[in-house]
Amino acid sequence: MSAGTTTPTRTPSGAATAAASRPAPAADGRLPLRSHLRHIGALARRNALQIKADPESMFDAVLMPVIFVLLFVFVFGGAMFGQGNQDQYVNYLVPGLMAMMGMNIAMAVGTGVNDDFKKGVMDRFRSMPIARSSVLVAKIVVEIGRMLVATTILLVMGFVMGLTLHGSVLQLLAAVGLSMVFGASLMWIFILLGLTMKTAQAVQGVAMLVLMPLQFGSSIFAPTTSMPGWLQSFTDVNPLSNLADAARHLINDEGAVAQPVLITLAWAVGITAVTAPLAVRKFRNKT
Repeated sequence: MSAGTTTPTRTPSGAATAAASRPAPAADGRLPLRSHLRHIGALARRNALQIKADPESMFDAVLMPVIFVLLFVFVFGGAMFGQGNQDQYVNYLVPGLMAMMGMNIAMAVGTGVNDDFKKGVMDRFRSMPIARSSVLVAKIVVEIGRMLVATTILLVMGFVMGLTLHGSVLQLLAAVGLSMVFGASLMWIFILLGLTMKTAQAVQGVAMLVLMPLQFGSSIFAPTTSMPGWLQSFTDVNPLSNLADAARHLINDEGAVAQPVLITLAWAVGITAVTAPLAVRKFRNKT
């Protein structure tokens, strides 16, 4: 008599355990911090590789500082401080342009996010078991890198044109860091804009309507004392004026730096606190 063989019944416990160990794709915030950081790193690498594959996307970060310094120094430098004294204007202009760099780089974030949605890339990301905020934070991380490149080129051009560092190197680094923090907060605004508008052209159009008054209605290019009273009132609350003044005080080692620094940080925290949750929610629900 032959002995019967019994085939052991397979239980789904192994598959269930493996499935349970995977992070839930819809639970943004339930994933551990380590998973968030890992996702951000992987997505940031993907965005950096995109730049490597398309070097032309760095043209704005590389060429814009050069063009702005040359243009404004030779066009406005003589008028502002007298012919032959353009180097004095350089010390006024370059810290102001540090504030301007962040805003121009931030605009590119909005158009990039909008374009990624058009290509279906974002739909793919939303189907993966990753934190929704990781996709947007990774975008900001890479753009901060682009902003740092632009600011470095700006400072190099400034020193070539006669910029004098009256403060310490630490003060210069503090000015750069402050520009990075504020620029990162602006990126959330443009990400939200990119998620809201239907086309990249619409994002650019609305962005320019925001950029022009903020940039030229500020102390970036010229002192505000000659402006009419109503415009001076606007420049006083313009966050770009506070950032430009803070960077200027740090680089030129001028006094009263605490107030513009604190106001700039308050703006950065406030903008991020309001727009970042809205951007993540819009990203999660966008169809």
